[in-house]
Amino acid sequence: MEKFVYLTQPVMALESEYLSFYQEWKESGEDMVPWVLRKDPTNFQEMIQYLLNSKKVENLPKAIVPSSTFWLINENKRVIGVVNIRHRLNEKLLNCGGHIGYGIRPSERQKGYATKLLALSLEKAKEIGIQKALVVCDAWNIGSEKTILNNGGIPDKDYIEEDGNIIKRFWIDISYKEL
Repeated sequence: MEKFVYLTQPVMALESEYLSFYQEWKESGEDMVPWVLRKDPTNFQEMIQYLLNSKKVENLPKAIVPSSTFWLINENKRVIGVVNIRHRLNEKLLNCGGHIGYGIRPSERQKGYATKLLALSLEKAKEIGIQKALVVCDAWNIGSEKTILNNGGIPDKDYIEEDGNIIKRFWIDISYKEL
């Protein structure tokens, strides 16, 4: 893993780096996680504004909870990953979405970035006022499960989706942690 990575809010100055990240993920054919990656970046400024507006309750449809999006970038301004932190949970998020959804660019996986991204995300979640963060992953995603456990995840009851997919649920108490 590179020496220095940090979280930044989405900004226009990183357009080419984000588009590179987005294109790599599209070409991989994998599901785009977290959900904010599925926002079409063709009109980049509009996408950035949407992500920034998602923090404010008054800008959201009733079924959507406020959320903050951050990009994990390195010292060369390369976008390594994306995280979306939901400020509160609705019933669906309590079952299978959690507070924190994150993803690492396909070419940068298995280098320790996910563990670092989740650790930095927990700091942001604590700043938002979350005391216990729910983080989930599909049962088949052993790498994500290890990332969650490495960040203090305590297993909770699994959730089984209608299609039979098993969601592993973990709670991380960040109220007392010195992050």
